[in-house]
Amino acid sequence: LRIAVAGLNGRGGSHLGGFGGIKGVEIAYVADPDSNARDRRLNEVRSRGHKNCKAVVDIREALEDPEVDAISVATPNHWHSLMTIWAAQAGKHVYVEKPMSHDVEEGRVAVAAQKKYGVVIQHGTQRRSDKNIAALHEMIKAGTWGKLKVAYGYCCKPRGGIGTKGIASPPENLDWNIWKGPAVIDDYHANYVHYNWHWFWKTGNGDLNNQGTHQLDVARWAIDDNQTHPVRAMAIGGRFQWNDQGETPNTMFGIAQYPNGQYCFFNVRNVNYNGYQRQVKNEYYFEDGGRIMSDTNPHYFKPGSDKGEKVQLSGGDVTPGGCWNSFVTACRENKPEMANGDVMDAHYGCVVGHLMNNSYRLGKKGPFNKKAGTFGDNKHAAEHFGILHDVMEKGCKIPVDKEHYTVGPWLTFDPKTERHTGEFAAEANALLKDPNNKGFEIPDASKV
Repeated sequence: LRIAVAGLNGRGGSHLGGFGGIKGVEIAYVADPDSNARDRRLNEVRSRGHKNCKAVVDIREALEDPEVDAISVATPNHWHSLMTIWAAQAGKHVYVEKPMSHDVEEGRVAVAAQKKYGVVIQHGTQRRSDKNIAALHEMIKAGTWGKLKVAYGYCCKPRGGIGTKGIASPPENLDWNIWKGPAVIDDYHANYVHYNWHWFWKTGNGDLNNQGTHQLDVARWAIDDNQTHPVRAMAIGGRFQWNDQGETPNTMFGIAQYPNGQYCFFNVRNVNYNGYQRQVKNEYYFEDGGRIMSDTNPHYFKPGSDKGEKVQLSGGDVTPGGCWNSFVTACRENKPEMANGDVMDAHYGCVVGHLMNNSYRLGKKGPFNKKAGTFGDNKHAAEHFGILHDVMEKGCKIPVDKEHYTVGPWLTFDPKTERHTGEFAAEANALLKDPNNKGFEIPDASKV
């Protein structure tokens, strides 16, 4: 199986190591607009036995090679869907890092491309290859603990501000046109390359659809199988203390409601403080008041009890081999349904985050206090937002009523048309698709 790996900084190294160590897999190409990264990774790959590997700037050169079977995509987010679509059109299988899409519409097109060309598309949400998490969700959906009400994900890991970088000429080692690709960006600054692009809306999606994609996907995975997209979503948060160039929130509480009344909640909390509690996990709350704390070491708490009982799990239904080997197996069998986290799972999971982010982007300033959220009679939401608020007030020392939250509106969404309806529909629909640079356009789903 001959694979081309696109995006060689950061996560790309894991792709090279993961796929390159599998028997019968050849790293045929490495692709990146940064010549320093290309040269470094090419030398590494060849030293590991992939002597015929080639380095290219543009992934399209690898896609034109009839001997290439698959690509893996570890680029910045704004490239994920376009490379996935191009690869499907070329008949290549795709392992694409999370999030598969940078906006709702391009995810829709990636789905259309997979359906038309029949290739394997596997999302880089590694927990989909965890048989124990799969088993837990099978038990939840079977009603073992009654009806699930809220699936909750946390992306609470400490980060720092990125400062401010001035407009400058791109470095000589970087092909800026290829790096931008579909993203319409006016000028280069050094905070784009090679990691902080996550914190700008034109290239990234904030931590909600960065690290958070993993936990958001797990949360959505627990929702009933007949539920596709949410019908409502909102978010509240802010970018506190850092006073930097970044645009995305470092603190957020998001809610998505499904047609059957189930909810996904999500919590982003990146501002460090003395006593910071790292939380990168999932929780599950049931209609009768019972709850499961943690997806990886689950304990069930009966209603009103503070003593958890360890949940006994037997292996769930996943393609074995972890994220790398399972993808290779699916490709060799040419069976898209074997992907752990297929194109539909990827799309449904990413859209939840996009809707929350879009609510935040349309938000207005509100006072920094516990009453800032617009949760109506949803006591679960008010309670969990209150917990987040207390951390920011007491841990991070954000002064009550002197700072502000960005309070996003409730956005109504039609799961069938994948368009917003009702109040704020025009503004929200404008965020469903990014503009694209010439030569890097996302095609219409009907013309893929």
